[in-house]
Amino acid sequence: MPGTESASEDENLGTNIVSRGNRPSLRFTWKENALAESNNEGDRPSPVHRAEEIATPLRIRITDSFPKLDPDTNAENIRDTGEYFSVQVMRGSEVVEEFTNLTMQSEPDAKVADYAVTALEASEYFSVADTSVTGGPLAKRPTNGVYEISAPLTAPQQDNFAEQIKGVRDDRTGVRGLFEIDEVTAISCPDLMKIYEAELIDLEQLHSVMDLMISMCEGAASGDVPNPPNRMVVLDPPPDKVKPYEVSRWLGNDFNRRSPFAAMYYPWVMVRNPRNAGRPIAIPPSGHMMGVWARTDEIRGIHKAPANEVPKGIVGLAYDCNFREQELLNPAGINCIRRFPNRGIRIWGARTLAEPTDMEWRYINVRRLVSYVEKSIEQGTQWVVFEPNDRDLWERVKRVVGNFLTDLWRAGALSGTTPDQAFYIKCDEQLNPPESVMAGRLFVEVGVAPVRPAEFVVFRVSQWNGLEDGDATAQIAEA
Repeated sequence: MPGTESASEDENLGTNIVSRGNRPSLRFTWKENALAESNNEGDRPSPVHRAEEIATPLRIRITDSFPKLDPDTNAENIRDTGEYFSVQVMRGSEVVEEFTNLTMQSEPDAKVADYAVTALEASEYFSVADTSVTGGPLAKRPTNGVYEISAPLTAPQQDNFAEQIKGVRDDRTGVRGLFEIDEVTAISCPDLMKIYEAELIDLEQLHSVMDLMISMCEGAASGDVPNPPNRMVVLDPPPDKVKPYEVSRWLGNDFNRRSPFAAMYYPWVMVRNPRNAGRPIAIPPSGHMMGVWARTDEIRGIHKAPANEVPKGIVGLAYDCNFREQELLNPAGINCIRRFPNRGIRIWGARTLAEPTDMEWRYINVRRLVSYVEKSIEQGTQWVVFEPNDRDLWERVKRVVGNFLTDLWRAGALSGTTPDQAFYIKCDEQLNPPESVMAGRLFVEVGVAPVRPAEFVVFRVSQWNGLEDGDATAQIAEA
């Protein structure tokens, strides 16, 4: 909250374990030497000293223990008060370290138990801090259980940071990991430009990450991914490309990547910085643009172009683009965010980064609508699998898909005055000959006519004296 002191960095690190009364008890943090690599180039670092080589995260297991049974101590005078516990450091099912006869009493009888913080100083992996406030050793005793202690994040290096951003698909990390989540339909990475601005990656590495995001979205369309192409990526211009001609030149010459599955917005937007008393700060626009996409989908539908909309939370623009400059960017597929008198800041573009000659996929809403149709048909016809592949099944499939597309047409997503003008469905003997049926395949062909945005509104104005008879409209058109 404003006016309160923020927690120190040390308090935010590590894993906190509470007592049975849900109060702070112990905090486990990694030791620096446990993550340090060997300085000798000829020696292979020990797996203990390399966070990258820890196959599974280390876990801490806390269980009940007993007081020490020292032969010099009268056992009758030692009572198990329930305050004693043990700590095991585990990797997988293997116990790599174990400490027993521990207590939260800071000055215990050494013949009976050891203070937990003091005993755990011998750990090769973790350092331990006593975070308890008040109470006896039983009240401050940590709760039994197993706690995962993941290795802390290491400082990124320029030579490998780009690969860390890309991630590993099987591990579901980085950009590749996002594409393993079936529900994701739109992707952006605003922090990518901040990383480039901080010089953690260079321009070529920036382009490689952006190209990866586009290629992953295109993968389903090319057959690399066994799903309909239902994802799009929203890109940002680099922070050092401020003027419109710089952005246009960068996209056409340096990045030089076109795709109907990508969209780009310009310029960067100004938002209030809560860490600097609300003063404006420039950030990449893709995050706000995805918010506008989601809002438009909910209010109007996916067929509505996400343009001529007011992005919320924006207080200004890093560069005010005029009409002439927009005419430079719009043919290249760069959507401008502009400030209009008496109308505020609005998104003034809805184009993809498709090739200028690719008229079919020029608009964002058309690409997303067709992707939505493909994915919806795939999910809505799962019942067809393993059904008898005969004429009855073909007619049932046509009815189900036809009902879905008719609802879309009635919602205004498809053009045409009748459903026959809006879509067609073909599933017959021509598409499914005996050879296809024998192979266990059912082919269905679907064509749709999506609505397209009125990007250019043209008014023809001429003089008319109001006295001439006849078809004045025709005379004005001829003039």
